[in-house]
Amino acid sequence: MSVLDNWKEWQDFLGDRLSQAQGQGMSEGAINSLAHQIGDYLADNVDPKNEQERVLADMWSVADDQEQQAIANVMVKLVKQ
Repeated sequence: MSVLDNWKEWQDFLGDRLSQAQGQGMSEGAINSLAHQIGDYLADNVDPKNEQERVLADMWSVADDQEQQAIANVMVKLVKQ
C-alpha cells in the first residue's frame, strides 16, 4: 500500500519529511518552494487515490502559479500540526 492511498498516512509522511527538512536547517521559504515543486510533480505524474487528493488535484489544475504556491503553503501548515 502506498502512502498516497490513505490521506492520514500521506499527511504523516509529509509531516515526517517536513520535520527532517527543518532538522537539517532548511528555511521556511525553501520548504514552501519545494512543496510547490512536489505539487507540480504530483499533478503531472500521480493519479489521486482518495477524495482529498482529488479535491487538491482539481484545485491545483485551475490555480495560477501564485494560487498553487498558496495551496502548497497551506499543505505545509497542515502537516505541521
